[in-house]
Amino acid sequence: MKSILKTSNLSIGYKSKKSTVVIAENLNLNLSAGKLISLIGANGIGKSTLLRTITGIQEPLVGNVFLNDKNINTYKPLDLAQNLSLVLTEKLPPSNLSVFELVALGRQPYTNWIGTLTPTDIEKVQEALQLTQIEHLAQKKHYEISDGQLQKVLIARALAQDTPLIILDEPTTHLDLLHKVSLFKLLKKLTQETQKCILFSTHDIDLAIQLSDEMIIMTPELIVQDEPCNLISNGSFANLFKDEHIIFDAEKGKFVIT
Repeated sequence: MKSILKTSNLSIGYKSKKSTVVIAENLNLNLSAGKLISLIGANGIGKSTLLRTITGIQEPLVGNVFLNDKNINTYKPLDLAQNLSLVLTEKLPPSNLSVFELVALGRQPYTNWIGTLTPTDIEKVQEALQLTQIEHLAQKKHYEISDGQLQKVLIARALAQDTPLIILDEPTTHLDLLHKVSLFKLLKKLTQETQKCILFSTHDIDLAIQLSDEMIIMTPELIVQDEPCNLISNGSFANLFKDEHIIFDAEKGKFVIT
């Protein structure tokens, strides 16, 4: 599989005038085309810091991030927006945009200076609406739809941006179980049908184990990337939570409370 993004001896964290806080170091991750990859770890472990660093928002302490074999820090903003799309959990600013118009914002890296949509842009927007199965919502205002539907709209916007890599920060937050499963299945379907790589952080570990092609596990001791079956067999989930009442049952492939 073609490598879309990889890190080389990457260390992440924060620098101040007085000190440097290292969250993780010597990371050599590889995100490949057509893969659905989940990022998991306890609260406060540094998942968002890792996502900010590999998307070029935050400088690494040490090491490099390569996107399509080019150092991410050398990309111009417009070029970066044509290679990487990011879906955050932040609330949308107040607006009167329809679902179609919101998805069409994903075409901004390609439109002219006044933002006129070409026939190609419109085709990409329609394709994104179809892939996410939200064509019936196209003319609704974004504030008239449910949280689960809005999450699909934001994913459609990322698809319209037409990048080889899509990164989502906790896309299932605030969704009920039915919509979480629906969203996970949608992400899986999209990687298979478009051959894009999708990386998402999540706290829904049991669902991630069932549907991810690969997982990245963050613990205070190390960060490891592998297929879920290998992570189960080598005991990688055992150290995810430092609590004697939460254990990982390798036979069942999920966490249980004792």
